[in-house]
Amino acid sequence: MPALDSPPTLFATTRWTLVQDAARGGDHGAVAALGALFATYWQPLYRYARRKGKSKEDAEDLVQGFLVHLLTADALRDIDRAKGRFRSFLLASFQHWMINDWKHASRDKRGGGIAPLSFDWESAESGLKLEVADERSPDRIYDREWAVALLDKVLQDLAALAREEGGAEQFERLKPCLTADSGRIGYAAIATELGLSEGALRVAVHRLRKRYRHLLTDEIARTLSSPDAVEDEMQSLFAALAG
Repeated sequence: MPALDSPPTLFATTRWTLVQDAARGGDHGAVAALGALFATYWQPLYRYARRKGKSKEDAEDLVQGFLVHLLTADALRDIDRAKGRFRSFLLASFQHWMINDWKHASRDKRGGGIAPLSFDWESAESGLKLEVADERSPDRIYDREWAVALLDKVLQDLAALAREEGGAEQFERLKPCLTADSGRIGYAAIATELGLSEGALRVAVHRLRKRYRHLLTDEIARTLSSPDAVEDEMQSLFAALAG
């Protein structure tokens, strides 16, 4: 698997840039990109609504209506990029949407004239049923689930790169090494399995971890309004994961 030795391209297309481009209207590419972004980060919003006592059906309508609403130019024009964190902006906006949902009750919650977004609602719901009781507030759990969604996206991006480079099988075998303590990785056994020398395997793991770090940093950076906040956001997300 080729190494990724160059640093991540921070803010090449930040989430705020997409918002601004979509807000100008007529930029179908930006709207499509926002739709793809929502496909990554909708579950934390859905589960937030469920934890706030909304029924499954109401939570689906709230999330669907909210995200379709954001895909309209009028809804995006007044967004303040100074809010900083895209995850915080989404939650604050969604909370406002929930509070004012009575205003939308007589309207089509699935969005007027815009095709409904396709989400795996059952997957989000089954995750709720399997989780243990959590005394933390829905807001704090939202941060944890945002972090999980972000990490999952980075792993998917890493897997896609591996497939493009013909290294899908090696990636799947080395994926557990991304988070494992180096001292606990059975380098010799894995090297034999992959037909590599132990030294070559150690280099492959090092490069995979480096690429993972680059992609993770890049994804986090794209959700912020300032590059100065990347390290702080990374620490916040890992703190949320740790509970």
